Order: sequence, then structure tokens, then C-alpha cells
Amino acid sequence: MSQDNAGSPVVSAADQAQEHPGDALENLLHENRRFAPTPEFAAAAVVQAGEYDDAAADAPAFWAKQARSLLSWSKDFSQTLDWSNPPFAKWFADGELNAAYNALDRHVENGLGDRVAIYFEGEPGDTRTYTYAQLTEEVKKAANAFEALGLAKGDRVAVYLPMIPEAVITLLACARIGAVHSVVFAGFSAEALRSRIDDAEAKLVVTADGTYRRGKPSALKPAVDDALQKPGHTVEHVVVVKRNGEDVAWTEGRDVWWDTTVGAASAEHTAVGHEAEHPLFILYTSGTTGRPKGILHTTGGYLTQAAYTHRAVFDLHPETDVYWCTADVGWVTGHTYVAYAPLINGATQVMYEGTPDSPHQGRWWELVEKYKVSILYTAPTAIRTFMKWGRDIPGQYDLSSIRVLGSVGEPINPEAWMWYREVIGANAGKQGQKKDHPAPIVDTWWQTETGAIMVAPLPGVTATKPGSAQVPLPGIAVDVVDEMGQPVSNGAGGYLVLREPWPSMLRGIWGDPERYKDTYWSRFETMYFAGDGAKKDDDGDVWLLGRVDDVMNISGHRLSTTEIESALVSHPSVAEAAVVGAADETTGQAVVAFVILRGSAKDDPDIVTTLRNHVGKEIGPIAKPKTILVVPELPKTRSGKIMRRLLKDIAEGREAGDATTLADSTVMSQISDSLRK
Repeated sequence: MSQDNAGSPVVSAADQAQEHPGDALENLLHENRRFAPTPEFAAAAVVQAGEYDDAAADAPAFWAKQARSLLSWSKDFSQTLDWSNPPFAKWFADGELNAAYNALDRHVENGLGDRVAIYFEGEPGDTRTYTYAQLTEEVKKAANAFEALGLAKGDRVAVYLPMIPEAVITLLACARIGAVHSVVFAGFSAEALRSRIDDAEAKLVVTADGTYRRGKPSALKPAVDDALQKPGHTVEHVVVVKRNGEDVAWTEGRDVWWDTTVGAASAEHTAVGHEAEHPLFILYTSGTTGRPKGILHTTGGYLTQAAYTHRAVFDLHPETDVYWCTADVGWVTGHTYVAYAPLINGATQVMYEGTPDSPHQGRWWELVEKYKVSILYTAPTAIRTFMKWGRDIPGQYDLSSIRVLGSVGEPINPEAWMWYREVIGANAGKQGQKKDHPAPIVDTWWQTETGAIMVAPLPGVTATKPGSAQVPLPGIAVDVVDEMGQPVSNGAGGYLVLREPWPSMLRGIWGDPERYKDTYWSRFETMYFAGDGAKKDDDGDVWLLGRVDDVMNISGHRLSTTEIESALVSHPSVAEAAVVGAADETTGQAVVAFVILRGSAKDDPDIVTTLRNHVGKEIGPIAKPKTILVVPELPKTRSGKIMRRLLKDIAEGREAGDATTLADSTVMSQISDSLRK
């Protein structure tokens, strides 16, 4: 583990062979930078290095300690882990607790009712502030309103809402009464919504008339109406939040306004304990084909690991920190690190409805300055977008409040990591001053299925490396194995696996236990296979390479799209890059790169040759893209993930597939137009 002092030997993360199973490619990407925590930061850190030893000695005991110290139980548990029927785990099974009580009521009872829970900022600039007392009251009213509509413990609720406080209120109200929420990202189509409603057999839908997107009102309820148009669904009521005043169709007897139901409900509601293994939520993974795959999470173990990781990874001091996770509640990051963990830990957080570029490209930094955000957690795609826009924009704002930066969603290339550190983490004011000690960056790896962060440096303990998630958290058993399931040596690559159960692990796929076993436990019988490729460097630190299906086979060599993208972005002419493997008669697959250029590079007639040679120099001749296409934008979902399957369609000469989940639906036509020119 990289818990060394700054003077320890510095090791490259990628100076060994790219030995993703079967590969012997010499990798010439070097990473020689390491940043130890300052003595002052380390001394005041929430978590100290000894926590690794405590967890290694007895992981279940470690998690039992966290469960009791971070949560309030209405009935204590007597058994921590039941692993008698793998891969189906039970954590704290005979204990009982209430998620909403842990997030809200207990803080009010402990005298923290006046602490701000949520600063909400709408895209048009409207604001709302909720204290813990006020948020508790709203959740109690929502719980009463939902029960009055016939909702009971165990019923499922489809949630189709933008990033507004009512989304968090809805989730906590469901958890309070033991209903199981299933959030469907508000950018998904009516068809996607209906398939999830049907799979979960949802009884209630909570939505809004609309939201705002890049300065314009955007409708939401019509998608719900379309989804419910055909008979055969189980939905009895649709609760509609008035957000932007869009005219909406209305089905009498089914549709009800939030204001007239929740608004009129009683604010008296007693939270009762639910079993630790009672289902908390179903979240459908995106980008899959065929029947939706509903990831099921239960209550006690999920909340334990959510609270612990939020506190430990971000060095949370709830009395003084202002935390902002930019993820939408439609994704698991928005569940764990917006709706649950910050509130369980008594933190103050920012919620923002809109995009980073509306009404201007400095919007995020304006909010950091306004609310004095001290912890910022966002995606590498956003960071690379800000790089493209230039450092002058964040330089106009006072970001001196920031003391911890986080990254989530995909591997972050070293150049973006360093930009994040130097431009955002070191900003001490509007005049371009630099902090003596930039904010540490915690690069986090986890999944919808894992429920909470699994691999990340601890900012007060770990000497961080640009581009590496580095070390499993205390109590987490991560390994990198070869095709036979044997651990790889340091310096080699393979498949990322989890060797032991963890508290926030998925409890299965909703309604399909066999599919759960086949999907996650069949590749390596006794280990959970995450589907991601990874490397260990010479320190044993973990470097994520992205999904295994993002690994290309070029003339028998296995190449990671992540590393080729990193090589491209390391060139000063490139703002963003996405790489796909396209079918090729000669080599099996060919590397095709899509790049967005910076400034003057757009006028360089030799830029493609320059970039191909640059990749050859950084990685090796075999990694040179066969084709580099210069494009104005890349297709991204609203969560910031690049839709590589659409780029693969273009690379292989097909018409691009379904683009309904893109943040900007015009991007594919922009790409097509630019390529025709």
C-alpha cells in the first residue's frame, strides 16, 4: 500500500508490460509523481493508517464496529456476517434500523436540527435551503402522503425526477416506510422507464412536470404518460412535482400533484425499524441489452459502508465541511453519496439541477465560491471538459475553500488528474494565487453493484499517484488475477476481483438469482468478478483499465482503450479523446480514436500524423491508432460517461444506434457533419 513518506521510491504505474491477460506489450507510459499528505492534514485526518491493520486482523469485527458507531439501531444485531450460502450474503441480519431516521431524525434529536442539510441551486438560479429539521418534516409529510395513496412496506416506487430536493425527499420517505425505490434517470426514454416499472412491478411513480436544461424548460411527465399508455402495468398513482410550469396531460384518479398530497400531509410520522436485510432500493444498470438488470441493495450493510466510506475517503468533518457530489440521483453515486451517506453523517451538501455550462462555463466554480464548498466529487469527463475550456475560467473564482477533491465514474488519466490538482485544488483566490499545498485527490473505484467505494487512497494517509485508485479501503479484499484466477505479480495486469463479501454488496438481481450468479460469480467461482481490467504497479497499487470489453485485441496484443486515451490526452493539442476497437480484416481489431483538439491545433494539417506518432512513442507502435477522427464533441450521457458504442458504430461504418440517453442529442449529427467535411 502506498502509505509511504514523500521520500519513498517513486514507481511508474504503467512502465511494465501491458499484461492484461495474454499480453506482452511493452508500455512506455511513465508516471513518476507522488504526493504525500502534509503533516498538518495527516494529523487532523478522520482516518489514520492503523485502520488498515484493524480491518485486516478481523474484517467482520471491523465492519461491526463501523455499523454500531455510525448508525443507530432500533434492535442491535448479534451476527455480523452470514456467508453460509454464497454468493448471497447477509450482514447484521437480525438487527433492525430505519434509513430515514439515521439520515434525519436522530440529528434533530441530538440538537443539530438547525444545521443546513441541503443547499439547493436550480439551473435558473432559484435556491432553497433545508435544515435537518426542515428536511425531516418534509420526509415525514411525504411518508404520510405515500401511505395515504396505499403504499406499504415492500411496495416498489419508480422515481423519475430531476436533481431537485424532492428526489432526496422521495427516496428517504420510501425508506422510512419500507417501500423499495427504483430511480430511473430522468434522461431515459419512456420505453426504458416502462421496462423498469414492469420489472419491479412498481405501484407508484413520482415525477415532475419538467426540469431545466441549458436555459430551457424540459418536459418529464409526457415520458411517464407514454410509458403508462399501454395496459398491463401495476402503477396505481403518479405524484407530480411542479418544477417548471410545463403544461401536462392529466389522468384523473391516477395523477396527483405533490403540493396537494405531500403539501397537505401531516408532519407527524414515527419511523419504525426495518430488518437489516430488508430491500432498500433497486437500481437498473444502464447500457445493457435485453431485459433490465435490477441491482438490489438492502439496508444495514449498505448504509454502514456508505457512511464509513463517505467519512473516510473524503476526510469528512461535518461540523465545518460543505460537500458537493455532482452526480445525478439517477445513478448509484447520487444514491450513495447524495441521498444517503452525507445525511447519515450529518453533513451539509450542495445540490445543483443544471449542467456545468449553463448559464455560463464558470457555473460550477461560481457555486463553489458561493457556498464555500470544501469537498468536491465529480467525474473525469467533467474535468477533461473544463480542461478544454481553459484554466482562465476557474481562475475567475475563489476556490480556496476546497480541501479535498474526488473523482468517480471511470479511470482518470494522469494529465486530467494533474490539471484537477493544479488548477482547482491549488486555487487560493480570484487573482490566480496558488495554495502552498493543493487539495489531495481521491480517485475512487466502485460500481452500482458494490454499492459504495471499494478502492481509493485515504487523503490523510496515502501518498497519491496521478491516475491510480491505488489501494482497497480497510475491510475490502480486492485482487488482480490472471485468466486462471491466480494473483498476478506486481507490474502485471489482469482482472479485478473481490475475494471476500463486503457490507454494501448487491444482494442479487431483482427477481433473478440465477442471473446474479451467472453474471458475477461464474468466471471465477469463489470470487466476484467486477468486469474491469486492472494492473498492479511495482508497489502493488491498483490502476484501473476500464471494462474488459473496452480492451482491444490488435494482432494478438491486448490493448486498453484507457491507456491509449491517456496517451492522446497527454499531448498538448488534445482536449479529450475516446478510443474504440473496430473490426479489421487484417488485425482482427483496429484502434480508432476520436479527438477534440485545443485551440491552434485545429488548423494543423499534420495533427493526425503527429498524434499517431505520439501514441507510438508513449505506448508502442502496435498501439498507434489506425484512424484518428477529429470531432467537435463526444457523445456523453448526462452523468458524463462517453457512449463508446455509438462511436464504435461510426468506426465500423454503421448508422449510430439509440442516442436517447445523451445529454446533447445533436452530438451525433455534429460528428457526422464534421466527418463528411
